[in-house]
Amino acid sequence: MRHLVTYFLLLSHSVVNAEMIELDNFWIDKTEVSIGEFSSYADTQSVTTLAERNGGGLVYEFGWRQKEGWNWRTPYGLPASPAEPAVHLTFDEAAAFCKWKGKRLPTEAEWISAAYTEQRKGKSRQKYSYPTGDSPEGANCLDGCGSVTVVDQSSLLNRGRGHATVGTTKEGVNGLYDMGGNVWEWVDIDDAVEKGTRGGSWWYGPRQMQADYRATKPRDMAVVYIGFRCVKDKE
Repeated sequence: MRHLVTYFLLLSHSVVNAEMIELDNFWIDKTEVSIGEFSSYADTQSVTTLAERNGGGLVYEFGWRQKEGWNWRTPYGLPASPAEPAVHLTFDEAAAFCKWKGKRLPTEAEWISAAYTEQRKGKSRQKYSYPTGDSPEGANCLDGCGSVTVVDQSSLLNRGRGHATVGTTKEGVNGLYDMGGNVWEWVDIDDAVEKGTRGGSWWYGPRQMQADYRATKPRDMAVVYIGFRCVKDKE
């Protein structure tokens, strides 16, 4: 029996290693949570999100606009790959997914630490200007990041081309993907109404990817370029 328990503990640890990166004080998802991952949760837990109930999530078009049929399953109103990032989710919906996985959303300080300071074992503790390193090159941003392959939705957007599938752009600091660009990521801050978003997105350029750029959104907003990743405390 003892050997069986040990086996399952080792198996659980190997799954964490496959999906997450170990940092000083916590584990963090290597990539943004994908549609496929969120689907496993939503389908087994019978979850219907705010964007689904309201008929669609939001995009900014000279003011916030609701887009019919745009939700985490169909980010731009069209069939999507399971490998695309899960967006159109509120802060609390993202937090509920992380809790279901035995994880949680990162605090703003944790996210910043993971994004800009190298802290893997055997690596220098160098700090970088961008989550991609010394330059924004290789991220999926509006301008100034170079050319990356995206799920091109430019015909449906009045700005930018849309997101890339998770883990397909340049590997960044701490071996993490898309901490800069692609989609903003929810982070927890000490505010009951507004919550933080970090990293910029395909909607913005390199400036929004930097550590001193702070942004917030109402926690109940479901937006086409806001996604998330989870962290797990060390035991």
